Formats: sequence, C-alpha cells, structure tokens
Amino acid sequence: MPRRTPRNVLSDRLRTPRTLSGFLKTASICVLIAGCLSPLGQAAAATSAPTATNDYCSGQCSDILPPGENGNATLAQILLNQAFGTQPAHAEDQLGPYANLATGHAGLTDAKINNFFNDASFGVPATQVASTERPAGRTDVTIVRDKKTGVPHITGTTRYGTEFGAGYAAGQDRLWLMDVFRHVGRGQLTGFAGGAPANQGLEQEFYRQAPYTEADLQAQIDGAVARNGERGQQALADVTAYLDGINAYIDASDSGRYFPGEYVLTGHKDSITNAGTIDHFKVTDLVALASVVGTLFGSGGGGEVNNALSLIAAQSKYGVEEGTRVWESFRMRNDPEAVLTLHDGRRFPYATRPDSPRGRALPDAGSVTQEPLVYDRTGSAGTASARTSSTAAKDTLSSARRGMSNALVVSGAHTASGHPVAVFGPQTGYFAPQLLMLQEIQGPGISARGASFAGLSMYVELGRGQDYSWSATTSGQDIIDTYAVELCQDDHHYLYRGTCTAMEQVERKNAWKPTVADGTAAGSYAMRVWRTKYGPVQYRATVGGKKVAYTTLRSSYLHEADSIIGFQMLNDPGYVKGPEDFQKAAQHINFTFNWFYADSAHTAYYNSGDNPVRAAGVDAEFPVWAQPAYEWRNWDPAANTADYTPAGEHPNSVDQDYYISWNNKQAEAYTAAPWGEGSVHRGDLLDDRVSRLVAQGGVTRTKLVQAMADAALADLRAEDVLPELLKVVNSAPVTDPTAAAAAAKLQAWLDAGARRTETSAGSKKYADSDAIRVLDAWWPLLVKAEFEPGLGSGLYGALTANLPVDEAPSAGHGPTGSHAGSSFQYGWWSYVDKDIRAVLGEPVQGGLSRKYCGDGSLSACRDALLGTLKQAAGLTAAQVYPGDDLCSAGDQWCADSIQQRTLGGIKHGNISWQNRPTYQQVVEYTAHR
Repeated sequence: MPRRTPRNVLSDRLRTPRTLSGFLKTASICVLIAGCLSPLGQAAAATSAPTATNDYCSGQCSDILPPGENGNATLAQILLNQAFGTQPAHAEDQLGPYANLATGHAGLTDAKINNFFNDASFGVPATQVASTERPAGRTDVTIVRDKKTGVPHITGTTRYGTEFGAGYAAGQDRLWLMDVFRHVGRGQLTGFAGGAPANQGLEQEFYRQAPYTEADLQAQIDGAVARNGERGQQALADVTAYLDGINAYIDASDSGRYFPGEYVLTGHKDSITNAGTIDHFKVTDLVALASVVGTLFGSGGGGEVNNALSLIAAQSKYGVEEGTRVWESFRMRNDPEAVLTLHDGRRFPYATRPDSPRGRALPDAGSVTQEPLVYDRTGSAGTASARTSSTAAKDTLSSARRGMSNALVVSGAHTASGHPVAVFGPQTGYFAPQLLMLQEIQGPGISARGASFAGLSMYVELGRGQDYSWSATTSGQDIIDTYAVELCQDDHHYLYRGTCTAMEQVERKNAWKPTVADGTAAGSYAMRVWRTKYGPVQYRATVGGKKVAYTTLRSSYLHEADSIIGFQMLNDPGYVKGPEDFQKAAQHINFTFNWFYADSAHTAYYNSGDNPVRAAGVDAEFPVWAQPAYEWRNWDPAANTADYTPAGEHPNSVDQDYYISWNNKQAEAYTAAPWGEGSVHRGDLLDDRVSRLVAQGGVTRTKLVQAMADAALADLRAEDVLPELLKVVNSAPVTDPTAAAAAAKLQAWLDAGARRTETSAGSKKYADSDAIRVLDAWWPLLVKAEFEPGLGSGLYGALTANLPVDEAPSAGHGPTGSHAGSSFQYGWWSYVDKDIRAVLGEPVQGGLSRKYCGDGSLSACRDALLGTLKQAAGLTAAQVYPGDDLCSAGDQWCADSIQQRTLGGIKHGNISWQNRPTYQQVVEYTAHR
C-alpha cells in the first residue's frame, strides 16, 4: 500500500494529532469558538448583482484554476480534512472539472465547454449570488461571490475602495499563502513555519538568487516605481489601498477568530486564548513576494558556468576546434528545425554567437566550487545536509520553476465565426492552495477578470478586459550574465574597475521552535551571501591561475517591482483599446514572458523582458571578465540599469495566422534560450495540431480546446521520435522474441495515437499500459547507449548536467520532479531525433557534428537499440515505477498522476496526468467597444 505521508513544505509543523481522541478534543474546542466558522459562511445573501454592460464576450469567455478559490481554512476545517478528507467550501470545486477534460474532450461541444471551465463573464447573475459584503463597512466597494466557485467580484465606486476590496478579498482567499511567501522572499521561512528540510531548501533557493535587505526592498518602491510619473504614483496609491484591505481582513479575522488554522498549528496563535499576532502587511512585503514570482517565472538565462564546464569537457576530449563544434551542435543555439512562435520569416537577432568572442573567462579544469550559503547550524534539524534541503526545495516548488505554460491563438481569418479564438494560460504548478487566485475587479480605471499571484492581486495579471483577453508563457531568453571578478587582498575583496573593493556581506539568521507533535527539536541556522557590484557570488574558481568569484547579474535584479506599471495598463480599459496598446503595456513588464492577445478582430504577440545590450564580442553563453570592456552598455551598478534592446527588436507580431507557444523558441535568430530547442520540442505537439486546423479552416472554441487537450495527453517521445527508432529496429527482422514483442506493442500504441490515456474515465488504468511502461524504461537506456560510448562518460555527464535526458510524467529524476503535471519540456529528444535520422541516411538540417548511435553504423545502432529494448521490456512495472510517498510501487497511473502539493493544511486527492496550464482561458469575443 502507498505511504500516506503528505509531501508538504510545512511538513514538520502541520501534523494531525496522533489519535482520534486528540483530534476530537481539538475539534470540540474549535466548535465552541465562533472563529472556527468560515467568514464566507457568515456573509449575508444578496438579492441583486451588478449589471455587466461592459462585457463584450457574449458568454464565450471561460476560465479554470484548480483546485479551488478558497485557499484559507480554519483550524477545525484543517483537522477535519486531515482526519476525514472533508473539504471547506470552494476549496476543490474546480479540480474535478479540470481533471475531467482528459477523458471528456473527445465529446466536447461549445455548449459543454463550461462543464470543464467556469463562465468568465463579468458580474454574477442574481440567481447565482452566494454572498455580498462591504468589507470593513465601507460604502465604496462591494465583494460579491458566486455560488459555483466562490470567486470574488469586486466592484468599487472609488479607486481606493476598489483596491481596498481587492486586498480584503486576497486576505480572505490566500492570507496564509501570502504570509508564507513574504517570508520566503526574505529568507525567513524556517523562523516562521519551522525547520523542516523542505522549508530550509525553499528559502535557500530564493535567498541565493535575491539576497535582499529591507533597504533593497524599499528602494524598489522609492526608485523606478515612484519616479514613473502619474502611473507610478497611482500604483503606489493602489498598493497602499490594497495593503489597507489585507490588514483590515487580518484585524477582522483575528477579532472574529476565523483566521487560517495554520497560524495555530505553527504556534503563532492560541486557539483558546487567541493570544499571538498575525503581522500586518507592508509595502516591502509585496516587493519580497514579487521577487519570488520573478525568480520562479520571469528570469531566463544563467547557467554560464555549467556551459563552460561542458565546453571544457568537449575540448578536453576532442581538442579545442572539434570540441567546440561538438558543443555547439548540442547547444543548438539557432536550430533551423526548431518550432517557432513567429513563423512569418522575420528575424529578431538577440544574443547571437559572436564571430570572435571577447572577454571569456573559462575556469581552469577542476577549479570550480559552489559558493557555500549555509553556516552556523544548531539543533537536531540542523543535521539535514544542504543537499537534503536542496532536494526538498525541488520537491516543493521546482514544478513551478520551469516555464510550463502554453498558448493556442487563431486569427479570425481561419475561424468559423470570423472572430479570433484563443485557448491559453500559464502553468504555475499544482499547489494547495494554488499560487494564483481568481478575481474580478471593476472600478475607476480598472475593468478585468482573471488570475493574479496571491499577494500581488491589486491588478489582474492574466485574464480578460472588457473586450480583450491576454495571457503569458515563460519565454526564457537570457537576461542573466555571469562575471568573473578577480580577487585581491583576500577571498572577500575584488577588483572593481581597477580598485580593490570589499564585497558586501548579507546574511539571514533563522531559529525555529520545537514541534511537539512529531518530536522535532528546536534549531537554528544562518545563510550568508557575498554581493558585488556584479551581483551575488555563486561560484569560486581560478581562471588562468588567477583566483576569481563568479557572480550572476540579471537585469531584473533589484527591479522586480517595476513591472507593476505594465499590469496596471493591462487592467485599464482606457489604455488598452487594441493590439498595439496591448504590446505597449507588455513592454513595461521587465520579466521574460511571451504575451498573447485576442479581441473580436485581432490577435497579437509580444516578448517582454529587459534584454541588456551586451558589449561587442561578448558571448552570453559563457562567463566573461568583470571589466568595463565587457559590461552591459551604459550599465549603472548603483541602480543596476543599462541600455536595453528596443521594443522593435523583441519578437512581436499582429494578426499572424496563428500562434502557438509551449516555452519554445520565439523567432529566428532569437538565441540564448534554454537548451534543447531543436527539431523535437513539445511546442511541435501544438503546432502540428493547430496548423492542421488552420489549413482546414472553420476553427471553433471546441476544436481549439480539443487540440490543446489532445496534445496534453501526448507522449512527445512516442509521437515524434519513436517512429524513427522503430525504423532502425525493423530495418532487419527482429528474431529475439522479447524485443519483437516489445516492438510490436510500441507500434500498436503508436498506431493508436501514442497517448497516455485511461481505459475509461476514473479507471486509473492506462490503455496500452505495457507499451507505455516499455518506453518509459527504454528511453533513458537507449539515450545512454546511443551517446555515451561516443562522447565518453565525462562529456556525457557534463551535457546531461546542461540538459536532463528525460522528463516523462513519472520521471521523478526530471527537472520538475514527480507528480508535477508539466512534462516533456526538457530532454534529449532532438539529439536522438537528429542522430537517428542521420544514421538512417535521412536529411537533417542543423545536425549534430557527428553520428553517435553505433558510431554511425546502422547495424551497430540497431544492435544498441535492440539490446536496450530487450532490457527495458524485462523490467517490471515495480522497477519502472518504484513508488513513493503517494504511490505503491508498480502503480503506473499513480506514478504519472498530478498532486496538489500542500503549502498549507488542506490536502486534495491526485488527478490523472495531463500536460496543460494550471490557469487557462477559452475566449472568443463577438464585439468591440
């Protein structure tokens, strides 16, 4: 039987009492306290709803965000959930419809779309109003919640009141999560929520990237935001009102004793006396929250040290010239076979490879060490190693770290109605409560509905306006560079423009209390980061015998708050009136995103981010010397500002026939993106389907949703690489019975569509389960057998450090970990595809520098594939799917399944795998203002 230990970032602090009597005693106390009631349950019923005269979507806008809108739970609700599985109202009512699309999309019609999505029309029909309240007794704002989802619809008559209501609703729906992440952003999670290894790893991961002081956080408010004219001043006023709303809810929930129960379970409040406090939010808390979001989703690039190590390994094996060719062929900076979001032939050169690189600072072989972060551990919890903490962090938020979003947008020229159709959304991982929250905001200068990150919901960040919708995918273009700062005097002084300069030491100390429930002892530890003008120190090494520190500098460092202006514009119906306005708003967002737009007549695309203008000859792929000649053009180290590429040089488009994005390459010559953007990418799964629909014409919302849902169930390896592998295998009769049977099963699965689908809804069994098991087992074996003999173990290991071999749904070794949903973004599918086609003698554009499988011999390649296929076929399901704290060994469906990873006290069941955005919109506007 599977072990039932929850995978919980707060696992050492949120534990159910060990006995039923203990549970009943606690629950009984709560029942006697008025605070155990949900605040939503106390709201008075309304008899009317605002009239949505500003809605031009005619009921054809829909959205979904699992598990549910209600992300707060009282202590009684948490204990009931953990003991009996009961759910608070609206805690998981969007999870079922979301999950059911996997088996329900085949019979989809326009009339059935909202069986799997929510109606995203503005306002709430009078018959669907569940509650109405005027927060804190204000007369200038009303929060209406609907019966189906409990989403807050905030309507204000003043700007202040509108934003106050947005803050109040955020507190109602995500207070605990917001509190967790303001502490994550400061590197203070363990002191707040306990010393679990997961908590340590989480705060370490973010503090290394954004080691901010309180002065740094405040400077972001006092700097670019405050100086950004009227919009900057309006943003500050909106933030003030939003904070007032959050804090009013904190006060109300404290006095009414309906605050989230996690505050009791983590020792911040007493359930009987109500002693303890929930700290008010302040403006720097929001900057700390924004730094977490920016680090997770909007900061592409980096990895220059790992790139250097793999280049050195290639040159060591093959020599400098040949080794460089080998490395470049695997890097695939500008692969001619890569799927593109912009396919109109335009080029957008960025961070291209220079003919004669200047300023490279490659480390001496064997000299690189990672800069230590943690010191001064005490207590038993301190025995957890840095590796354990790092692993725990990956088990919590790594499913959100990678860009996992998609978009399908079709121009009206190819739709049945003549109006554009879009199905798009971000993949922010699966959590309980979800990182995003839904809301509608209507007030002076604001008119929008959609999703926002909890604690940053003063505006809708992804969603719809009156007559347009917008969404984003993570783009990943490189806005991070690594500098080699030469040390002088000692290890904590460096040469800055010729002067020996002291590094700045920033540190964070955390101490946590003992946890009685599971016996965890008290403990403490501290983190230390050394900062330079060129950013935080990440590694130490020698370059040509000189001692250096490698630092990372990103253009959004110390500027995470700047993007608020762009989001304000997107919410303003007076600003966004068409695609050009949308693009101008997106230009104000300095995070690396692909932005998509649709209204009743137009579609549009814009790639955002502050792309630094690098010095001539600098190769963005590798570390460079920290010298003026190699700095960003007009870089000001005090403010971390520089020259950035102008808007016209960012990939952009209006009314292309269709757009797809699944974190793939944006446009020709737009390089310095993540590894693996070659001939096979999961973006192909969308492009193949949407291009067919466009060629046929008459695209509808139903057809586009079906295309997305079908791609969401596809195994990329099977659809785009397996046919070539079977060509090699079947190039001669297969005489081994085990290999022959396995090949036959794979072919039958391929003929059936190569999907990972249940035999029937709710069966928790895969059709073609044996074939799926064989491919899951075969892929890592075949890749190793294909490439390691030619590359050698050293270079093979260095390249797999740059790009993992596999990211199947059940591949816990992949970048996103187990049960994370998002799959097939990172892997060696392009390498296998190009190499196998070359061995078969088929044409290959941008091929690898040599043939690897069987050293280029078809018969030897076949032997390698057959040998590993036979080995894979002999592995049992228990060996391929070894089990974990959620699944029994051998449970294939469960191994793939998606878990809502707990960030609080409420748990949800796992759902069937599907590879799609977390928050998603389906839109087709029929009119325009």
